[in-house]
Amino acid sequence: MNALPEGKLDALLNRHALVEAELSRQLAPETFVKLSREFAELNPVIEKVKAYRNVAAEIAGLDALIADPSTEPGMRELASAEKPDLEERCDALMKELRLALLPKDAMDERNVILEIRAGTGGDEASLFAGDLFRMYERYAAKQGWTVEIISINEGTKGGFKEIVAEVSGRGPFAKLKFESGVHRVQRVPDTEASGRIHTSAATVAVLPEAEDVDVEINDKDLKIDTMRASGAGGQHVNKTDSAIRITHLPSGIVVAVQEERSQHKNRAKAMKMLRTKLYDAERTRLDTARAAERRGQVGSGDRSERIRTYNFPQGRVTDHRINLTLHKLPQIMEGEALGELIDALVTQHQVDLLAAEAN
Repeated sequence: MNALPEGKLDALLNRHALVEAELSRQLAPETFVKLSREFAELNPVIEKVKAYRNVAAEIAGLDALIADPSTEPGMRELASAEKPDLEERCDALMKELRLALLPKDAMDERNVILEIRAGTGGDEASLFAGDLFRMYERYAAKQGWTVEIISINEGTKGGFKEIVAEVSGRGPFAKLKFESGVHRVQRVPDTEASGRIHTSAATVAVLPEAEDVDVEINDKDLKIDTMRASGAGGQHVNKTDSAIRITHLPSGIVVAVQEERSQHKNRAKAMKMLRTKLYDAERTRLDTARAAERRGQVGSGDRSERIRTYNFPQGRVTDHRINLTLHKLPQIMEGEALGELIDALVTQHQVDLLAAEAN
């Protein structure tokens, strides 16, 4: 196995010591929070670096002992017997460190705008879109994240033609980014009298939430309409012009929010959605320009690709990107076993990155 980049390890140790020293000083609250987060992220890596170097030093000591002609035969034999276990431990630590040193996606810690839309399949597709949203909602709860609905377009027989929500917490994009794509369902709809299996689909888009510094929006580029909210939401919705629709004229992107009674709150949510969509469009443009570089990455966000099939009659879920089938459909739809699929995708993503680093 190739040696680790010792210079990079030295730089990490130096940075950890510097941040630790900075945290002992009087700092502005925002600086303290930022450095505390960095320190917490560095700690597990630094522990691995120190453990790896300690084991490497032990191996070097044994090598010196074995090579020294003055070493007694019994001591040399003990050193030779001890060395394989240390080498195995060293190899394991090297693998862990290689993963820890992989370049991080700068967006991984961002909150997420989750968009689910019914695709082919009519009412059944809307019902499936509702099932998917509840699956993500339950998974988010298990991760300690919060889910806030931004906009809803309900299906005629239940579910959603479209639902948009914000998922916030610690690192939702790092896990949910692999969910972008076409999700296909095979099952017998409740309305199907003959018991035939129908196939329908829903699309999922996972966008990292943009921050103010990411996207500059000029007021002159916006067309803002106020209107009366429609649909479920209580008697108040039809009495005030609280719903907001914002059109970004240069791009043609339109966002609409009507979930809040307050026009001000709806406008703030709509601007957040618009900023995220513009940021995602720019990311997509850059990703396309670097398509050759990124072709091997799992979860690249290609939403035209069917990524997963949920087969209800057979109780199985298959992720087509990694050819993984789990016969745990009920547990996955409850959000309990979804983590197994996501963890497998994260692992494959790391394998692909390691392979790219080696080339």
